[in-house]
Amino acid sequence: MNTALQLAQLILAVVVIAAVLVQLRNTGMGSALGGSDSSFFHARRGIDRLTFNFTIGASFLFFFVSILAAVLQ
Repeated sequence: MNTALQLAQLILAVVVIAAVLVQLRNTGMGSALGGSDSSFFHARRGIDRLTFNFTIGASFLFFFVSILAAVLQ
């Protein structure tokens, strides 16, 4: 059981890292490195919104699996 949770943590960690990198690729390099963009706020639409929500879901799932692994250990 513990090995399965560790494997799930590893897979989820890679998924969260990949999702964050995909989000950063969609932004300009100036705004990704702290530079200013033409607008302060923009609405997420389409695939940008989907990747944003997917990243949040994967992060919560990683958090839940990590807590579960810590409790069962």
